[in-house]
Amino acid sequence: MRRLKIIIFSLICLLQITGIKSYAQPVAATGHIFAEIIPVYSATETSQLNFGRFSPGIQGGRIILTPQSTVAVQGSIFTGSGMHNAASFLVSGDFDAAYSITLPSAPVVITNTSSSRTMQVTDWVSVPGPGIDSGMLQDGFQVVYVGATLKVGTLNDNPVGIYTGSYVITFDFY
Repeated sequence: MRRLKIIIFSLICLLQITGIKSYAQPVAATGHIFAEIIPVYSATETSQLNFGRFSPGIQGGRIILTPQSTVAVQGSIFTGSGMHNAASFLVSGDFDAAYSITLPSAPVVITNTSSSRTMQVTDWVSVPGPGIDSGMLQDGFQVVYVGATLKVGTLNDNPVGIYTGSYVITFDFY
């Protein structure tokens, strides 16, 4: 028996010296993969910027429309009946995503639908305000309100009619 133990021990040593090794059986493990699709970021106009109905006086002036939809008139402008309101945009996307708002920096021209007469819209403001990380999508959405100032000429400069135009606001998500 002792002799058998010596032979087995000698064989094990020989196998180790020659580099022949005995291996255990392979073991498999399962890995898991994760991916999440998030909502597409979007901004949709839900209310148009509307300075309402008015009539220019002999000097013209300005109509200031705040993001809270209040109106202030400067100069010789007479307000009429009807509605006025700030613009609103529904911004949506990923839960708690931060974003920046960029408002028009140059005047935006609106044109009389019956003639080529124009007025300028300037001094854009918003709530939340423009700038880096100015907005946060709480629960995946937020409403942004936008106001501006309308420069109105005299009745000769800006005859009766409807004036329309468009503008671009940029929402940059982080």
